[in-house]
Amino acid sequence: MTSLEGAVTPSSPRDEALRRLRRNPAAVLSVAVIGALVVAAVFAPILAPYAYDAMDASYASLPSPPDGRHRLGTDNLGQDVLSRLLYGARVSLSVGIIVECIELAIGVTLGVLAGTRGGVWDAVLSRITDAMFAFPDLLFAILLVGIFAPTDPRLSFLTVFVALALVNWPSMARLARGQAMALRDREFVEAARAMGVREGAIIRRHILPNMVSPLIVAATVDLANVILAEATLSFLGIGIQPPYPSWGRMISDGLPYLRSTPMLVFWPAILLGACVIAFNFLGDALRDALDPRLRT
Repeated sequence: MTSLEGAVTPSSPRDEALRRLRRNPAAVLSVAVIGALVVAAVFAPILAPYAYDAMDASYASLPSPPDGRHRLGTDNLGQDVLSRLLYGARVSLSVGIIVECIELAIGVTLGVLAGTRGGVWDAVLSRITDAMFAFPDLLFAILLVGIFAPTDPRLSFLTVFVALALVNWPSMARLARGQAMALRDREFVEAARAMGVREGAIIRRHILPNMVSPLIVAATVDLANVILAEATLSFLGIGIQPPYPSWGRMISDGLPYLRSTPMLVFWPAILLGACVIAFNFLGDALRDALDPRLRT
């Protein structure tokens, strides 16, 4: 009788991916940084000592250094820098996540339809994406924001959402199209067709689940690009409008006082850089962890 003692239970791909992530110091550090930013964004009303638009008249006209009332000082309008940094994390992460969700919804839908059906769908999508890639992303976003520029600051969020989503969806559509074309002729998909499974069910059960890994990696890296693009638009004065805080706008407002009060530029630049680098490193770590060629 054969003994089963010492037999090793094979781990699932998900467990193996998590194990690889835990062993990657860059991934652990990136998750810690992103987690801290998420906590700051979610609990900004609790953590912030003041409202993001509160002005202290005794500190107005010129930036002030840190003191007992304002731990990171105030800007030229008398607004607390720490409070605006915390609310700025909420703005940047919300813009990045919402734009990425819109981008995934548009790009994956059109890319999967083009990749699985081919023909006219593929030809039309290919021409549209080629035309979109002909324009520089940032310049195209500036053009769209300039066209839809609202007078109400609350509508500036909607303008940024629409502009960045319209600029970034073609890259996601091209990725989804390539993945769908690679999967549509696989044996398990052909077997499902032979059994009479409808095309919609094949897409839901067989094609989309096998596209999750590359889509997660692409979305994580692209999230950093979206956050950086929003900060760039706000830095130029055409993104998120005051009184709502944005790290890019804070950097722009602090530039005139760079010699006298460099911390007005330093703090938002550090947080923006840490956020972008963390998402890029996490995307690289996810790519390595989810790559089946690296599994033993």
